Amino acid sequence: KTARNWNFTLRMVLLRSIITMINKLAQEVHQNSKSKNFFDSERNLGEILCLIHSEISEALEADREDNYCSNNIDATLNLKENEDFKIEFEKEIKNTFEDELADVVIRALDLAGYKNIDLESHIKAKMRYNAMRKPKHGKKY
Repeated sequence: KTARNWNFTLRMVLLRSIITMINKLAQEVHQNSKSKNFFDSERNLGEILCLIHSEISEALEADREDNYCSNNIDATLNLKENEDFKIEFEKEIKNTFEDELADVVIRALDLAGYKNIDLESHIKAKMRYNAMRKPKHGKKY
């Protein structure tokens, strides 16, 4: 029981460390979007949500085509020259399931940054609530 409690405590500490970076990351993602002129004018929330959904659909298609990243992502990230990185990314990572899932998260963080949502607190609250729910939240699936 003590080992289980320690393991749970360690997981919660790690989770808190990750969650505390989310609002900062959301602001960084949103600033990048603004610098690429995606927010030159007021954005339509429906459009933003549909773009998130489109990335989810692209992830589904990547899975259906069994298109997963097969290279060592760290090796790609560690390439010194941007041109080398771009070539390797486009060859080995672009349009893979992992790439599309990253797009989902980036677009969601961008929306949180745009709306000034304290995503960290909302994730913590939702995880705490979900921990108390029934298996499958009381539904069939």
